[in-house]
Amino acid sequence: MFRLQGSKTLAVDLAGDSVKAKNGSMVAYDGRMTFKKMTGGGEGLRGMVTRRLTGEQMTVMEVSGQGTCYFADRAGEINLVSLQGDKLYVEASNLLATDAGLRTGTTFTGVRGGASGNGLFTTTVEGTGQAAIMSDGAAVLLRVSPQYPLMVDPGAYIAHQGRLQQSFQSGVNFRTLMGEGSGEAFQIRFEGDGLVYVQPSERNTVGGDV
Repeated sequence: MFRLQGSKTLAVDLAGDSVKAKNGSMVAYDGRMTFKKMTGGGEGLRGMVTRRLTGEQMTVMEVSGQGTCYFADRAGEINLVSLQGDKLYVEASNLLATDAGLRTGTTFTGVRGGASGNGLFTTTVEGTGQAAIMSDGAAVLLRVSPQYPLMVDPGAYIAHQGRLQQSFQSGVNFRTLMGEGSGEAFQIRFEGDGLVYVQPSERNTVGGDV
């Protein structure tokens, strides 16, 4: 079971089962635990090849046993996501932990990734269970509907889920509109029906002033 201790620490109660988490993110535990280092961002030979080509890679560990583990990473805010057989798309650097039964992989996201410097592929989490994602500051959960598409700065994007199509647009971003940008600018456009997680801070990106 995933639960938050405050907004920046994830507590996971284990009863003979296991959890996958970002390597080095465990800050404490009680009970009896075993640890196994793994490689995330895709499973099997296909996942290994994809990670080598795209750089969408994360080092994870599997923790099994009886007791409670506590996870945190650089005082980032933690958001819990419940999946019911659906798929979550998340930047690898923002994924803290998942139920061991959830499947991870990579998916092609088009030119958005190449322009923003986050890689052409995004990590996917699929199945039924819980995942914990991180944000720099409290994340905002935004609804996308067929009537109201959403524009997002690539540096502020964390994750999305639902029946969404994303496309890449160039030419303007929010800082450019305010006269504070320079160089080429980019946005992500989401259309369809779903949710997008956005952080109130922009990670460093390349390929333009995003």
